[in-house]
Amino acid sequence: MSSIKPKVEIRLSADGSTTLYRPDLDEHYHSVHGAIQESMHVFIQAGLQRIECQNINILEVGFGTGLNAFLTLLNKKEGQINYHAIEKYPISNQIVETINYPQQFNLQNGNDLFRALHQAPWGKEVLITDDFTLRKLEIDLLNFASEIRYHLVYFDAFAPEKQPELWTDQVFETIFKHMQTGGILTTYCAKGAVRRSMLAAGFKVERLPGPPGKRQMIRAIKES
Repeated sequence: MSSIKPKVEIRLSADGSTTLYRPDLDEHYHSVHGAIQESMHVFIQAGLQRIECQNINILEVGFGTGLNAFLTLLNKKEGQINYHAIEKYPISNQIVETINYPQQFNLQNGNDLFRALHQAPWGKEVLITDDFTLRKLEIDLLNFASEIRYHLVYFDAFAPEKQPELWTDQVFETIFKHMQTGGILTTYCAKGAVRRSMLAAGFKVERLPGPPGKRQMIRAIKES
């Protein structure tokens, strides 16, 4: 694991919520058209809200700013959520304190919940609330393995042209193997090559209308 973490810059997206920018990749962590808006559309509405079972195992590829985990915590239904997140380069506490997601919601404990997600020790199961358990893994996706079978996968890696090694047939075959039958994977990316890799891995793949600024996104289902 590299000890040299890439530089990140704080940016504001069009809906007023924070995103970060990686100069080395020339890439934002979230849509500049609206960070919260994008994550709600791609991961919560197209993913979390489509899962019918009460006790849900979630895998996030790209913990990043913690936005998807935070929105999942705020939008969960009754039942237990077991949330695992992969992140090769965790952001610093200094950056975390500049992120404004809690201020975008009228919640008395929003700041405490958001900090709890980031302050949770890496590699350990942590009870964030009575019905939300978090385990963050500081690893490369290519080294991921788990005995857990996931009902839902948030695939939020940087774009294929920035990190092509994370969008291969092999990666999606690994994720497919780690999913429950009937499990859902959602991602903001709708490129043809990504769709073909998912199909090769065994997924049923559908293109859906994307969030503002993107024409389409992908939802993939493990049917068997």
